[in-house]
Amino acid sequence: MTTAPYNYSYIFKYIIIGDMGVGKSCLLHHSGVSFMEDYCPHTIGVEFGTRIIEVSGQKIKLQIWDTAGQERFRARDVTYEEAKQFAEENGLLFLEASAKTGENVEDAFLEAAKKIYQNIQDGSLDLNAAESGVQHKPSAPQGGRLTSEPQPQKESCSC
Repeated sequence: MTTAPYNYSYIFKYIIIGDMGVGKSCLLHHSGVSFMEDYCPHTIGVEFGTRIIEVSGQKIKLQIWDTAGQERFRARDVTYEEAKQFAEENGLLFLEASAKTGENVEDAFLEAAKKIYQNIQDGSLDLNAAESGVQHKPSAPQGGRLTSEPQPQKESCSC
């Protein structure tokens, strides 16, 4: 069996959480995945979108999950200064964005991807840890095709 080669090296999984009605779905739609002008419907359950970007010559698939505003994802109101201080103290990216206008939303996702990729390169992110939110895709072998050995047919299989 042959399949087309992967067109990306990594999958980075983002989860957007927060209270109901704060603009989580609008962030997803302004992220470059898709765009809904002037209207972001309420999410029921979970939705996600994907987009392939390039960071340092590597293609990376962003998988952005949008959760419904649920009690277990309750956010805490913080000031700009508190958020900035928390980010600085914990080595996190801090960038203000608007779910309403879309200002800096795409930049936030792209800058986060650059930081994640940098952490992979310097070894500070363990790709084997399930909680990393990153999957490494294997490179295509010579010839640009992925192949697998034929699987023996099961005698009782009727499919």
